[in-house]
Amino acid sequence: MSSTATDQAFGDKPEECRDSDHYAAEYNEGFVDKWDDLIDWDSRAESEGDFFIQTLKERGCKRILDVACGTGFHSVRLIEAGFDVVSADGSADMLAKAFENGRKRGHILRTVQSDWRQLNRDIHGRYDAVICLGNSFTHLFDENDRRKTLAEFYSALNHDGILILDQRNYDSILDHGYSSKHTYYYCGNDVSVYPEYVDSGLTRFRYEFPDKAVFHLNMFPLRKAYTRRLMREVGFQDVQTYGDFKETYRDAEPDFFIHVAEKEYREDN
Repeated sequence: MSSTATDQAFGDKPEECRDSDHYAAEYNEGFVDKWDDLIDWDSRAESEGDFFIQTLKERGCKRILDVACGTGFHSVRLIEAGFDVVSADGSADMLAKAFENGRKRGHILRTVQSDWRQLNRDIHGRYDAVICLGNSFTHLFDENDRRKTLAEFYSALNHDGILILDQRNYDSILDHGYSSKHTYYYCGNDVSVYPEYVDSGLTRFRYEFPDKAVFHLNMFPLRKAYTRRLMREVGFQDVQTYGDFKETYRDAEPDFFIHVAEKEYREDN
């Protein structure tokens, strides 16, 4: 099977496609079917270890909302670690694949299709943690969309809940160019991933698979300090940022940043 960018409906000028709603067309059935080849569940589980499990357990989290569940990798891992998980995504194809992957491993995922900007319309109750992983937040191109989404995440949390959100190290891509060994996130063999086009408002990634199938994702290049500031302005009290799961790092080194934002209000902050 082969695919071109037109199958994802980017139009004649794909670099001008900068729309928060376009993600649904990007994650078409063909790309979703390839996604697990890109991730490689076993390699990714080995590389990231128990970082997310321990972070959640240390804070006493039990009920988790995975808002960008994709094909279900983190939802399944957290279920198997004993957490109560609800899996959400904006892509119906992703949710179908996640449900299928869960069943293969003996789990029935509770799935919800939801646009983050109306998250609390679609989900019920409050959660100890919201996780938004896989560089998913960078699909939002409009600042109002980002603020509304973070506010929805904040509202979905219990008073002492946490948000865990990751993003690529776009600071390094914008300032120094692209370099990645895919040590932690994209662990699939013989899968080529690199930014085909970069400017201050767009990073267009190209994904090529061993069978020559090619797909693209258009993403907004979030700078680390900007993301942290938005979180605080929405109401999160404390934001701790890790680089490739490490607390100490040089800014240009990590492929990914992981932000852990606390909702709990403390007067000394």
